[in-house]
Amino acid sequence: MDKVVASAARAVADVPDGATLAVGGFGLCGIPSALIAAVAAAGPTDLRVVSNNCGVDDWGLGLLLGLGRISRATSSYVGENKEFARRYLTGGLEVELTPQGTLAERLRAGGCGIPAFYTPAGAGTQVEEGGLPWRYAADGTVAVASPPKETRDFGGVRHLLEEAITADFALVRAAVADRHGNCAFHAAARNFNPLCAMAGRITLVEAERIVEPGELPPDAVHLPGVYVDRVVAADPTDKRVERRTVRTARATSDREN
Repeated sequence: MDKVVASAARAVADVPDGATLAVGGFGLCGIPSALIAAVAAAGPTDLRVVSNNCGVDDWGLGLLLGLGRISRATSSYVGENKEFARRYLTGGLEVELTPQGTLAERLRAGGCGIPAFYTPAGAGTQVEEGGLPWRYAADGTVAVASPPKETRDFGGVRHLLEEAITADFALVRAAVADRHGNCAFHAAARNFNPLCAMAGRITLVEAERIVEPGELPPDAVHLPGVYVDRVVAADPTDKRVERRTVRTARATSDREN
């Protein structure tokens, strides 16, 4: 039952080329930075990533992207990463953009064994009709486009059929985990982490603090250990602020006066 392993490198050692990774985090909040860095060091290529976004140019999943290790991304927001845009527009990256709530539910459904579900999100748009560019060719033409989606009316409202997402591995960051894999997340860092953990066939958790079984009260557990396969210690200071906004000295002085 003890799921703690010695290092992030050992935790990701069996991630192969072509693996699908469900990666927690929102922006740079709650991202499994130690596990991502370990994957980058291990060297697998042709990775298919499912994550709300793809980090920034030099941090988070941006590390793997900059090394050319990611071949496909299923995400809902990618606007903070110039390298992501460059690779997508030049044909080096396939991108499936998915509404954020739909992405969350696709991951949850995958973890619950639900193969597909209907949602009104995207009905009546090109999401329904298909033809969204998933991959460009080198000459700028569309090499791969999204297919049309199956529809059905419920209560007079058209819904789209969305398929669940499962992944070969899930990479997750928790505030606290016990040796059995039960996890608690801090505030907004909870975001996509439990959903990714549920969707992974093998789930790897980096935790800022590891405690003994029983130290986490049952009501404090956000992710049961049944979903977790390996736990590694993470540096609690290994965090970055995505955007820092501060007041100018003059604005502070004016307010005080």
